[in-house]
Amino acid sequence: MNPRLAIVLALVAPIALAQTRIPRRAPAPPDNPITEEKIALGRQLFFDPRLSLDGTVSCHTCHRVIAGAWAIDGADGLPTSIGVHGRRGTRNAPTVLNSGLRSALFWDGRATSLEEQAVGPLVNPVEMAMPDLATVVTVVDGIPGYRAAFAEAFAAERAPGQRLTIDEVAKAIATYERTLMTPDSPFDRFLAGDETALSPRARGGWELFRSLGCLGCHGTTTFSGDDFFLRMPANPVDDFEYLLGFSKDRGRANVTGRGKDVNFWRVPSLRNVALTAPYFHNGLVPTLEQAVRIMARVQLRRVLEEEEVKDLVAFLNSLTGQLPEQTQPELPGFTMWTAAAPTAP
Repeated sequence: MNPRLAIVLALVAPIALAQTRIPRRAPAPPDNPITEEKIALGRQLFFDPRLSLDGTVSCHTCHRVIAGAWAIDGADGLPTSIGVHGRRGTRNAPTVLNSGLRSALFWDGRATSLEEQAVGPLVNPVEMAMPDLATVVTVVDGIPGYRAAFAEAFAAERAPGQRLTIDEVAKAIATYERTLMTPDSPFDRFLAGDETALSPRARGGWELFRSLGCLGCHGTTTFSGDDFFLRMPANPVDDFEYLLGFSKDRGRANVTGRGKDVNFWRVPSLRNVALTAPYFHNGLVPTLEQAVRIMARVQLRRVLEEEEVKDLVAFLNSLTGQLPEQTQPELPGFTMWTAAAPTAP
């Protein structure tokens, strides 16, 4: 990024941040209004492993939102996710938390709405691996409890005689995901005028974050810019490339086919970043401290002092919001079931 542009954005972004806080529900598109019936249905689908080829993987497998033997982070805590038959993907699972505020989904931005994103993993061969979307509809429509739930949730939106569709599956899941918000972080309270919400170290980290120009890429409510795409690494460092291989994945170029998009990625959100280790698209950086040092080197050509790292990490911890309280839903047709979740690598 042009250094002058970064400075301008860094100066303007705090104004936008101060005016915008994480809502308790993300806004919905006009063709998919939020209703309590649709939320409940989407929650069931989100937790249902029957939407996968071998009945072992649900959305919750890679995007954990209830407590168990794992943390609630909206992701899975693994470098790269594990799908059906133990197949491992090539990218780290982004968090589902606050995803309703994003306009580009997946690391490479190949989906532009939660509805579009929701169907991708269903037919991805290393995720849920259903042979096609028609099979998903057949499975869901074959469960009487779901047929009744869809008829109720979409009664106002269906044409006469319309049957269950994959669009309805996507809309239900997306509606539920729009409730997975994390408002009221210490930083939000600080912006609202509570001077005690941040520790002195976190406040120092916030000032450093601004002075380094980090807001040039991580402005806006989600600390993700406007979901634009940037090259990562911008300034490859030989030792990091050797150890972590950031440039091996072509990133957005795999979607656009354009050489100029090689190694470009959607700017990740820093909301709840303290919870979502490991880091970066390949999940090979295990701690936030390491991630901060690496970002300074490869994006800013800056070697941080130890105290600077501590300050920045303290500030990033202040972006952890109030996690949504979730319970495991009862699934139609299941008498006993526990949420599918990943195993440790």
